[in-house]
Amino acid sequence: MSHNTRPAPAGFSEQQLHTLFELISDGIWDWNANTGYVYRNPGWYAMLGYASHSMANSVLTWESVIHPEDYPRVMAHFEAYITQRNERYLIEYRCRCQDGSYLWVEDSGYIIARNSDGSVARMLGAHRNIDAGKRRVAQLEQQNLSLESLVAERTRELSWVNQQLQRQLDENRELAERDALTRIANRYRLDKVLQQECERSQRFRQPLSLIAMDVDDFKPINDRYGHARGDAALVQVVDNLRTCLREYDLRARWGGDEFVIVLPQTLLDEALEVAARLRQVMEKVEPVGECRLTMSYGVVQWQEGDAPDDLLARADKALYRAKGAGKNAIADDLTALAEQHGSC
Repeated sequence: MSHNTRPAPAGFSEQQLHTLFELISDGIWDWNANTGYVYRNPGWYAMLGYASHSMANSVLTWESVIHPEDYPRVMAHFEAYITQRNERYLIEYRCRCQDGSYLWVEDSGYIIARNSDGSVARMLGAHRNIDAGKRRVAQLEQQNLSLESLVAERTRELSWVNQQLQRQLDENRELAERDALTRIANRYRLDKVLQQECERSQRFRQPLSLIAMDVDDFKPINDRYGHARGDAALVQVVDNLRTCLREYDLRARWGGDEFVIVLPQTLLDEALEVAARLRQVMEKVEPVGECRLTMSYGVVQWQEGDAPDDLLARADKALYRAKGAGKNAIADDLTALAEQHGSC
């Protein structure tokens, strides 16, 4: 047993342990890394103002409540601990409450079991509310300032200016990450999200799949009916694809008539089913003149050590296999699984 691993409580069954957690007012969490399941006691939900057990039992719930400014620091500290570069996991950061405000917590945890390869099997921890203490420190610092009323007024003015600047920055960021025509994510946003998802899959051993696709025989549509008609067709395609996807799946325009869908927490078989549903939806899209709108699909799953470019390259290769299978087809890394001829 390594120096940072604690034994499981003696004499406690799993049910008894979680019953004990139910009685503790602090926010207790229990992560089974082999299944991805995370138990959080009612005290955790109450501390942040959420209804008890109202959120998904996964690490994504934890990631989603961490303040964006604190997230990189927290993940670096967490990873240093689980890879045994740090002896302790103890860190302070802000968590988002149900009402949208943020609460300072102290997060501590211990690995109680590791797998034979040294990876984490189970980890227990607690979130402690330290917000009042943080606020008291801030208040004491404020009291030491001279010309308090003048400073407060100046602070309000700066706050208003910062809000306007932040709003403008948010709008600029939104524009910079969206495709001008289809209004879905552009290549810049795709690269950013895919990097995050690959890191998440590496860190938490969660599945990740990707679908690369493009419109079959799109050039004849532009040549025969004009680029305006072609652009309208692309917008129509993107709108229809949305109906098959979850809220956190990402649609991105890869370039021209090529698109990519990022599917977090999705195995290859599940991604192939999504591609099959996408193809069914495309059958209902109205043709452009005499040209049917069909797409070919390349489906891949993230593998250990894959960088985003590796994943995109394999998806692109699978897409070309689908094209070679007769278009309007679905292919993974190895096999074209389905085809249905005909476009223009």
